[in-house]
Amino acid sequence: MKQISVLVIDPVGLHARPATVAVNAASKFTCDVKVSFKGRTVNMKSIMGVMSLGIPTQSDITITCEGEDEEVAIRTIEDVLRAQKVIA
Repeated sequence: MKQISVLVIDPVGLHARPATVAVNAASKFTCDVKVSFKGRTVNMKSIMGVMSLGIPTQSDITITCEGEDEEVAIRTIEDVLRAQKVIA
């Protein structure tokens, strides 16, 4: 299992466009990808799940990958979200 904790810096938080970016990045991998915020954990491949967390800007979240391609998945998801200025 690979895990990272990051800060959401997108001005609107992890809603709509940035959530779509996150889901698209996670969906490319076969491993389980989860995102956790304030004690709740959801499947990061589900737009409804990610949006249900209501993650505002300046929030700490944890992204967890578990499975066959977890190493590449966690690195790629982090890179994509940083490039899109969703996380710091």
